Amino acid sequence: MEFVQIKESEYRKFWENHPLKTFISAPEIAKLREKSGWKSYFVGLKDKNKLIAATLLVSHKRHFGKFEFYAPRGVLVDYKDKKVFKLFLEEIKKFVKENNGYVFRMDPYIIYKERDIDGNIVEDGADNSDVVKFLKDFGFKQVKIDDREQVSWMFSLGLEGKDEATILKEMKPNTRNTIRKAEKIGITIKELKYDELDKFQKIMIETGERKSFSVRDISYYQNMFKLFNDKGEVKYFITELDLKKYIKKLKEDKKVKEDKFNSLSDAKYNNGQKKGLTNEMNAIDKRINDAEEIRKNEGTDIITLSGSMFIIIKPEIIYLSSGNYSKFMKFNSQYLLQWMMIKYGIENGFKKHNFYGIPADINTHPKDYGIYEFKRGFNGYVEELIGEFELPITWHYKLLKLIHKIKH
Repeated sequence: MEFVQIKESEYRKFWENHPLKTFISAPEIAKLREKSGWKSYFVGLKDKNKLIAATLLVSHKRHFGKFEFYAPRGVLVDYKDKKVFKLFLEEIKKFVKENNGYVFRMDPYIIYKERDIDGNIVEDGADNSDVVKFLKDFGFKQVKIDDREQVSWMFSLGLEGKDEATILKEMKPNTRNTIRKAEKIGITIKELKYDELDKFQKIMIETGERKSFSVRDISYYQNMFKLFNDKGEVKYFITELDLKKYIKKLKEDKKVKEDKFNSLSDAKYNNGQKKGLTNEMNAIDKRINDAEEIRKNEGTDIITLSGSMFIIIKPEIIYLSSGNYSKFMKFNSQYLLQWMMIKYGIENGFKKHNFYGIPADINTHPKDYGIYEFKRGFNGYVEELIGEFELPITWHYKLLKLIHKIKH
């Protein structure tokens, strides 16, 4: 077997057909990293001129002229074939050292232990504890969850063999009802063009300030658009509501209830029904007044409610980023966005809809548990990845870890 540097085209072909393929290990990510000062390499292991393992490596200069090396969601290899896996890691270690690297990081796209919708470990389910042990025995150190670059806990919904009716039936009743209500009031979904990405960025900034998380610069979303949009692999959406049409529909709904109310006689047995209709009409009046107030304050008929960014690369759709304007969260437009993309996934043969990051150990009800609850309403299962690992290459590793600790 021979360790070689390979062309991007050769890596892409291997990546396209590998079961651990995900957008973070895509060749485009090399170009994205290069825009931030990283250098990229494509390397592989060949057996009789056939590629049997490969990875994207990116490197960045740190202190003392030494380089950090990282394989995003790599390496792409059969993790059960310990002989090939070990040889590939040994060769990568040599390569990193030869290129003045002091550490090699990777965060494989591999499930640690299979879990159910509640985050509980599935008895006799998938278990890759042996991979974790192998990496530690090789010399890797597991990175603490708060220091990892990529998410380690996700929530996904399997789509294979299911239709829309089945998915709807398996949802939590509240989620299903919320989707129907959002459809009924006339929320529309608009896909953004490149020169409209500032609309998405504004939503993310408002959400970040409210939830205390840092928001990427608009250049990130623009670069991702340039790299992935031509093949339809990234899409940005916003949800909108036409207040004029919404108010008109509310008034029509109220008229229907008024007519029904007026058709009822004064007989006592109609009192309960009349009371219910009165309450419904009062609720509609409140929504009309709220909508009129929003229209007045915003100075427009059409308001933007929320936005989402999706990565669409088979076998999964990834719900990567999203935000809402807090004052319009009551319209629950994010539910409609998720449902639209779930239907897209079913129609186009995707294996799963990945709602992406959730807090770790969600069955202990950690901070931001509400994120998980929103995703859980669509049904699905928790996915815990094995996490991030780093392999010390030179003595500079300990020194730079100490510097990092002091800084933070």
